[in-house]
Amino acid sequence: METYLGIDLGGTKLLIGELDNYGNILKCKKYDLGYFNQQSALEIIKISLDDYIKTIGWTNNKPIGMGVGLIGRVDPEQGIWLQIDPSRTHPIPLAKELFDLYGIPCHIDNDVKSATRAERHFGFGQISKNFVYINVGTGIAAGFVVNGRQIRGSHYNAGEVGHTQVGVNVGVLCGCGRKDCVEQIAAGIGFDRCARLLKSKFKTKLHISDEVSERVSIPEIFDLSKKGDPLCVELVENASQALANLIMNLVRVSDPDTVVLGGGIVSDGYMHSKILQKLNSNTIRFVKNGVVITKLNPDFIGLMGAGAVAMNV
Repeated sequence: METYLGIDLGGTKLLIGELDNYGNILKCKKYDLGYFNQQSALEIIKISLDDYIKTIGWTNNKPIGMGVGLIGRVDPEQGIWLQIDPSRTHPIPLAKELFDLYGIPCHIDNDVKSATRAERHFGFGQISKNFVYINVGTGIAAGFVVNGRQIRGSHYNAGEVGHTQVGVNVGVLCGCGRKDCVEQIAAGIGFDRCARLLKSKFKTKLHISDEVSERVSIPEIFDLSKKGDPLCVELVENASQALANLIMNLVRVSDPDTVVLGGGIVSDGYMHSKILQKLNSNTIRFVKNGVVITKLNPDFIGLMGAGAVAMNV
């Protein structure tokens, strides 16, 4: 049986796994991460992969391809990891380095674009050639599939929709230099920043640590919102309106028949129901397959995407 090796490098964890042609995960192992930059991430990938080979090993023979999903901007054609932080550019020919080390043909891509590949080949892409995949997690980004082809842009930067203003005015400053980008309202980092900004205006039982590095708990916000906690209700209303507006804006851009939502913020369905209530039926009238949550396991869609990258499809 031919298999593929997937490596999913996220913000807090690294997943390595072996997949078959259908995206089924045969084996996998999780590695927790601390802070990293591109240089240290390369070493983390090598150390973790060496450990995976030693402790887990291959299902049968060596995989016929390796795929890596990465944070930041990636040139998949040349196999170069261009950057994580827009202010620091350290291009790394990652695909070649990993091929030289392990002798497995290697392809790389951005993490959300990898997840979009998974959706395209194993998920809603089975019924749609025109869809938008929106990942709502620590940050927000999107993948666009138009007429069966994934859109990348002239600098491999298409889909950075987290830096879109969506008409929800909170007053939170984004690192890009603008205020009220949707990522600063509806992503994990946004819930935290808005909670800190608004806590003096609303009563709340939400635990907000004095340590900025300790973010608020999204499940706690959702639970308290259901119980009527004023701050948490405000946070959820702002975030769901921001995401609904983002979806309606993107629908006008690429005319999809399907919008797929993924990522930890929407995976439990609570935010999804709030978003649906705020969508204008006329604006999304051509989205015939609806605004839906991915059917792929949200914990492993990145790894499945890395497998699709390995298949180079």
